[in-house]
Amino acid sequence: MTSAAAPTVASPRAEAPRSAAMPVAAHLDEATRRAVRAAVALAVCALAGWFLYEPVMDLVRAPIAQIAAERNASLNFDSVTGAFDLRLRVALIAGFVLSSPVWLYELFAFVLPGLTRRERRYVLGSVGAAVPLFAAGCATGLLLFPHMVSVLAGFASSDDSTILDAGAYIDFALKIVIATGLAFVLPVVLVVLNLAGIVSARALARSWRYAVVAIVLFSALATPSADVMSMFVVAVPMTALYAAALAIAALHDRALARASASEETSCSA
Repeated sequence: MTSAAAPTVASPRAEAPRSAAMPVAAHLDEATRRAVRAAVALAVCALAGWFLYEPVMDLVRAPIAQIAAERNASLNFDSVTGAFDLRLRVALIAGFVLSSPVWLYELFAFVLPGLTRRERRYVLGSVGAAVPLFAAGCATGLLLFPHMVSVLAGFASSDDSTILDAGAYIDFALKIVIATGLAFVLPVVLVVLNLAGIVSARALARSWRYAVVAIVLFSALATPSADVMSMFVVAVPMTALYAAALAIAALHDRALARASASEETSCSA
């Protein structure tokens, strides 16, 4: 008498298998398509940024107006094309910020084919968190910027004039805004890597010294040279956010370890 076949128990991973491996050409094809979409979004948003130039300039001129109440202070262009170059630069940076939902999605979506269904939900949720965090970081940079200008310009004597190069001044403002925006997104990237199984909480904990050095180097590059205060303002939140990402990764890894232990116990019973 033939015995009935034992029922097959599907593993949790079997419900959402990983996609088959893609050839290198297919990966390059997909990367190109996503890069083109991100570039188109950037171009459209940069066009909008061109018309936002005056409101942006009114915002960044506000600290100069406060300084001008105490002594001579103004923005200056050092060439005939300086105003046009500055407007173009502001438009590109505004396009980068405004198109962040698109290029962040394209960046994270590029790794989706290699993830399970559950991991895809995690990644899409992370994208949803990254966009408002990036916007919040940029807004924080805008709030910090006037105070930084006031403090740094306050080291000059009231008898001196503060005549600032417009291009360097706008670069200073935009670097602060973009750097703080990226700083707020950093923990999301680390959590996504942890959820994907690429980086463990233990690896993040072991690498904290290297992470702090990398954060300081990034802050030094993202902010003007010899400006210790702005570097400090960017580096401290990034370090705190790294610690937050480490805590979330540790909780996730602990939950996975408990689930694995309980599965082994049920299998051995």
